Amino acid sequence: MYERPTSVCLVWGAAEGDSELTAFDNALLKAGIGHLNLIAVTSIFPEGAKLAPLPQISTGTLTPTVYAKMVSETPGEVVSACIGVGVTNRGGVLMEAHGPWTTAEIENRVEKMVAEGMRKRGLEPYDLHFATAEHRVEKIGSAVAAAVLWRG
Repeated sequence: MYERPTSVCLVWGAAEGDSELTAFDNALLKAGIGHLNLIAVTSIFPEGAKLAPLPQISTGTLTPTVYAKMVSETPGEVVSACIGVGVTNRGGVLMEAHGPWTTAEIENRVEKMVAEGMRKRGLEPYDLHFATAEHRVEKIGSAVAAAVLWRG
């Protein structure tokens, strides 16, 4: 039933909403994954997988995803979400974070987590990639970053 994914698709989005849930949903829509049923998985980049653009996936599909989300009701606050990816041909890691940080701040945090995860697995050297969303809240805002694990 569960086959190893062959593609990892990085997406991100940020949006406002009338509630915390709709702000999150609108950010998912901006990221291009608001029509999917996301299944949260832990943070391993599959051996042999490649980074790829998000394919057309049918509405309602159960979709393995690593994601980070941040929602805030504080006008003027900066919120961000980030997925960092360490990739080798032997696999890698996906590390996620969210918080009231700028893109530079959150990517710095995530880069350190990726480095530790790759070092602990003996997966060096590696290529580093980010998917990051940053948003300044107007009323109720959300930032989302995700890695969709897909076969095909």
